[in-house]
Amino acid sequence: MTTPDIQWYPGHISKAEKQLAEQLKLVDVVLEVRDARIPLSTHHPQVPQWVGSKSRVLVINRVDTILPPLRDRWHLWFQRQGETPYFTNAQDGTGVKAISKAAKEAGIALNQRRLDRGMRPRAVRAVVIGFPNVGKSALINRLVGRRVVESARRPGVTKQLRWVRISDELELLDAPGVIPSKLEDQEAALKLAICDDIGEAAYDNQRVAWAFVDLVKEVEEIAQGLISPNALRSRYKIDPRPITGEDYLHNFAESRYEGDVERAARQILNDFRKGLLGKIPLELPPE
Repeated sequence: MTTPDIQWYPGHISKAEKQLAEQLKLVDVVLEVRDARIPLSTHHPQVPQWVGSKSRVLVINRVDTILPPLRDRWHLWFQRQGETPYFTNAQDGTGVKAISKAAKEAGIALNQRRLDRGMRPRAVRAVVIGFPNVGKSALINRLVGRRVVESARRPGVTKQLRWVRISDELELLDAPGVIPSKLEDQEAALKLAICDDIGEAAYDNQRVAWAFVDLVKEVEEIAQGLISPNALRSRYKIDPRPITGEDYLHNFAESRYEGDVERAARQILNDFRKGLLGKIPLELPPE
């Protein structure tokens, strides 16, 4: 099957990026949120430009979707890059207190400079940025301790910038998901589609589903102990190893949905996104 490149850049994101550029002048700390299943593909290439000389806190959300040994591998890899990753699960609050503490600590130097100039201390202003559907709004709700922004497991829920006061010490700017205006890396774009981190209108479900099967086979082969074993075979009773992802999708459609390949594709993708296939990463730390 031939399909066009995966591209998705809704109008509200374009508008929000322009507003974000203005609001960043008021921000002291940038919280960059990524998806633990694809922490490299959910890094926006413009983040260094947006951060500039500001402090940055790297948040790897959805840590519940990967196994602890892989989390430890990523932690070590990021440290070797000179970064400190904070692993969170915004759905149940795991790791969120450490994020709040890190953001406040990043503002200590700011308020010391204000005191040195004879100015009163003020709340640290932080912005939460990242790709759509990586859990930014859920993280903010956890930081506040109540539901103050809409949160859902689908891209495009937050459509405008909004300031949220966490405490006398911290204010957060909730921004819509931001993506590059053109997705140059189509392998990364495919992973974003699999994880539902870009809009469904951007891709073909069948192509993405069979690519997912091939990707799972590849990761299982090189990452034993870092991925739930035999995930596809255990759930669907079809062994993916001797066949292509495309053949697997068609075989699954025949066995379950009377040959309805589109329905089969949606089932596989939804099962992965809901965690019903186990803990399956789509990226591993580079060697």
